Amino acid sequence: MNFRRLKMFLKFHWIKLLITLLIVAVILSLVIFIKLGLDAWKSLEAFYKQTQMAALPLQLYLYIVGGMIMACIYVFLWYWMMFRGGGFQQATQIKKKAIAGEEVGVKWDDIIGMEEAKQEALEVVKLITDRVQLQRMGGKILRGILMLGPPGCGKTYLAKGIATESKLPFISISGSEFVEMFVGVGASRIRKLFKQAHQLAYTEGGCIIFIDEIDAVGAQRAIDRGFGGQTEFNTTLNQLLVEMDGLKEKEYNVVIIGATNVPETFLDPALLRPGRFDRKIYVTFPDLEAREKLFQYYLSKTRHDEDIDIGRLARKAVYKTPADVANIVRESTLIAIRNRKEKIGMKELADAMERIEMGIKHRVKMTPQEKERVAFHEAGHAIVMYVLHPTDDVFKASIISRGAVLGQVVQHPREELYLSSRDRILANIKASLGGYVAEKLRFSVSSDGVSQDFRRAIHEAHNMVWRFGMGENGLIGDYTTIPQEQISESLKESLNQETQKIMKICLKEVEDLLAKERPLLDRFAKELIQKEELEYDEIQAIFKEYGFEKNIPSQPS
Repeated sequence: MNFRRLKMFLKFHWIKLLITLLIVAVILSLVIFIKLGLDAWKSLEAFYKQTQMAALPLQLYLYIVGGMIMACIYVFLWYWMMFRGGGFQQATQIKKKAIAGEEVGVKWDDIIGMEEAKQEALEVVKLITDRVQLQRMGGKILRGILMLGPPGCGKTYLAKGIATESKLPFISISGSEFVEMFVGVGASRIRKLFKQAHQLAYTEGGCIIFIDEIDAVGAQRAIDRGFGGQTEFNTTLNQLLVEMDGLKEKEYNVVIIGATNVPETFLDPALLRPGRFDRKIYVTFPDLEAREKLFQYYLSKTRHDEDIDIGRLARKAVYKTPADVANIVRESTLIAIRNRKEKIGMKELADAMERIEMGIKHRVKMTPQEKERVAFHEAGHAIVMYVLHPTDDVFKASIISRGAVLGQVVQHPREELYLSSRDRILANIKASLGGYVAEKLRFSVSSDGVSQDFRRAIHEAHNMVWRFGMGENGLIGDYTTIPQEQISESLKESLNQETQKIMKICLKEVEDLLAKERPLLDRFAKELIQKEELEYDEIQAIFKEYGFEKNIPSQPS
């Protein structure tokens, strides 16, 4: 390995060594010439010696000052052209230094909340590090790994873990750093990046290039419509494809890890074919068990109460990413410091989650009538959600203003659900109409506070009929894929009538429920007026008092 490093050093630094030798030769020749000149000067008569000695200071002064002035002018012009004048050489530079795998510092045990992705990545590590066995079996080295998933789920963290585990040099770069307005700049940066990676792979046995947000450079190619922007993009992508094919004299152990938040259909098909990105790793939201581990991991780095209910936190954090969980714990630390607490408690964690999810509290001075109206509105939402929804539960009800809303009910499923049945969508519509019906029952008229609720409800009903084929008029298909001008007016009328029918059926069921449970509605609204916020345990106690005890199934019915 040391011989390889020496050979690589000589290969890429021979010009510097040659210049050094030339400088040494020039210095030696000057010494020789000076010695010969002194010998000749000693043989001169005294008069000529005095004349030359008198003129020597002036000559030296002119030579030195003139040389310095010319050198400064030359260096200034060269620096301006190369660095300040926007020279092409500067534009194509890519200032990325490799980090040794051991120095990345992301241990395998620190990667939590993505067990399946970790297993896939562990296989990748073995393929990268055990190259000899792979070649003995006649296999080819792994070219690329594509990580797909929502933001904050840990794609970059997993890539760093692969680098740490494989102990290979790690170069991290964003896809947007390749794209410029000048045609050819991006392609040049790609070439220089891979040249650097090949050097490291030759000396260290391998190298990992991590391209974050690869969709910035890997989106589907298109025809340039003018100004050269698309041509530059296409040229950059073409160069990346060529480099990933490894069209070089030797096959280096260079692995490219790409990460993106967009669907893989957004990327160019040539980038996804076998031989380029050979392995796809899907990094998705953590499940309930993973969220519990995440909370335990991040809380272990803080001072916290021992009686914190990790299970409840995990259930409340449905659809939260590892980055969200870390942010919740970080925010709870700030809240504890602000409240002059020595440790983080359940209240600080709940406040942090609400602050991130719902916004900062800002108390609006409402009239007693407005406050009562908001309380009944939110009570209607909570009761319909608790009684009629098959999968979601009520975690909090509040009439304290946050953001642009005067009050809200926090609902979540107990676990991630990736499909919504007809019953679940209908329950969403009913829950949205709960506030409207509650206002009508108490005040006989509603307010403009129902606009967002109606928007959500009509959107759900519209999708049921127009997209999901869940109406009762026998019309099946996704009619949103058909241009509106190609749908007859009679068909549109039929679809819209079915949408309104769903709304009216849901409205009738909500009216019947709240009229029947009017004592519960009055009690819930009264509690909200007095306390302004009701937590999970308080909500459960109220419903249990009126004979309701909910058992949430783990899957939609």
